[in-house]
Amino acid sequence: MKCILALLASAATASARSYLAEMADSYIRRGVIGGFRYDEATLYKGLEALIEVNGNETIKEWYKNQIDNRVLNPDGTIQKWNYEIYSLDDYRVSNSFMYWHQETGDEKYLVAADIIHQQLTARQPRNPEGGFWHRTPDPEFANQMWLDGIFMADSGYSLYVNLFQGDNTTAWDDIALQYDLIEKHCRDAPTGLLLHGYDSKKEAVWANPITGASPLVWNRAIGWYFMSLLESMSLWQGSDQAYGRLQEYFVRLAEALKKTYEDNGGWYLILSEPYLDADGNYLESSAWAMYVHGFLRGIRDGIISEEEYGDFATSAYEELIDRFVTENDDGTLNFIETVEVGSLESDASYEYYISVPRIINDNRAGGAFLLAASEYERRQK
Repeated sequence: MKCILALLASAATASARSYLAEMADSYIRRGVIGGFRYDEATLYKGLEALIEVNGNETIKEWYKNQIDNRVLNPDGTIQKWNYEIYSLDDYRVSNSFMYWHQETGDEKYLVAADIIHQQLTARQPRNPEGGFWHRTPDPEFANQMWLDGIFMADSGYSLYVNLFQGDNTTAWDDIALQYDLIEKHCRDAPTGLLLHGYDSKKEAVWANPITGASPLVWNRAIGWYFMSLLESMSLWQGSDQAYGRLQEYFVRLAEALKKTYEDNGGWYLILSEPYLDADGNYLESSAWAMYVHGFLRGIRDGIISEEEYGDFATSAYEELIDRFVTENDDGTLNFIETVEVGSLESDASYEYYISVPRIINDNRAGGAFLLAASEYERRQK
């Protein structure tokens, strides 16, 4: 009897383990570089989710110090910010500035958020249909839209308009347009997934001569987009018609991702045929975490159903832990099997994507893991 009770107690302890808290602590103990890179901004988003779930004041103070001392100057200007570089990747950190403005009321955070909002909306180059270029002045990025950029810029655009310009219908329509263009040009009709990006001028080496789209479905690009749809929908004050389109985009992608998992036993780096079982393809952790977060948050927000997705998403989270979380002798956790980068500053071939190194404890992956874990632990409560 005592042995049975001991086993039950052990099982209860294991089930109560907070990978959310342990992973956040592990990243902070290892050290996080400063600056406004989207890598760190993604990790900060995960920390915000952790704080919302468990109210960890120690981590909240660490996060504030990171922004105050390693990202911003005392007057709210951004350390080492280059006003001549228009890169959507750099804009993701505006979400952190608005978070701290809401938490503290300190105007310096609004100064920083305004810098990025104005750079995006007033000066960022656009393609002929109104889509934001991913980056300039580098000529190789001209007229390109990537799924990555939707998460980097349009989530923050939605948050800014929600907080400060809620009745700006022009801005809401502009935000919806960015998603509409991605759907119009990057939808992979046979699978319901999305290709990595497109070139409206069809000049990039990888651009399809008819559609302008890149050739392959890269898993993390879809993860960025999947999460951004949820962020913008949760803030939406624009037209019901535009909201309905965003919801349709999310539900269709959720259905496609679930089918992809069930057909292939997980989510691979490249989700395009005929490469799913090709040499070099592998189950990749960062996008896996993004998808799990998307499913669980989508259920919580009532966009997809508990009946259809609840057990599936929970199982996918538990497999995420089993496959990609390891433990060190000092008690810290590692998050493994993350692709270092994926860029359309390449030939966008299968050989390119699989040649990119895999890394451990990447900040983008860590942020995605914290977002997934926060939703999972919220459900447990």
